[in-house]
Amino acid sequence: TRVRLVERLRAQGIKDEVVLDAMGSVPRHIFVDEALASRAYEDCSLPIGFGQTISNPHTVARMTELLRGGRTLGKVLEIGTGCGYQTAVLARVAQEVYSVERIAPLLAKARTHLRELRAANVKVKHADGSLGLADFGPFDGIIMTAAATHVPEALLPQLAVGGRLVFPIGTGEQRLCLIEHTAEEYRQTTLEAVKFVPLLPGLA
Repeated sequence: TRVRLVERLRAQGIKDEVVLDAMGSVPRHIFVDEALASRAYEDCSLPIGFGQTISNPHTVARMTELLRGGRTLGKVLEIGTGCGYQTAVLARVAQEVYSVERIAPLLAKARTHLRELRAANVKVKHADGSLGLADFGPFDGIIMTAAATHVPEALLPQLAVGGRLVFPIGTGEQRLCLIEHTAEEYRQTTLEAVKFVPLLPGLA
């Protein structure tokens, strides 16, 4: 089933073999409720409780590919651990992953999943993702799995020079946004339409 998933992702335009390997090695079914396990490898988002969803595999692969940009990733920050699926994929493409989740029970479930996969290079924290994790930066990449209404200013100083920030932006129509931190500026590129839950402040 995972081999078919990787073939489909390749057909959908995902070219980064490191990302495709990661997608093929992470068992997506353990991140969804048993009742939905039979649909785990379909290209759709699924509910994970608390009004949150696990993103469809293509979106996870696409955002990871954008984050990598063909580079070796050292330290990465994920805003919105959710069920931990994107986190597990990142753990296979980066040396260190810091992941932040505001919903405590969701974080507890994600911890269990990541422990099951022995993802030793991941540190998860119960915190307000909109603020990032300044104490642990700068990061080679920052990925946000909830839609912001504007560019999250607090995250920009946490991005290393040469680093990339990938996130959905917009309220009605959402689009993927890529920000690249060059030596001179933050360069912004708006990409394809996506659908994510909104980014919320505070803890739950």
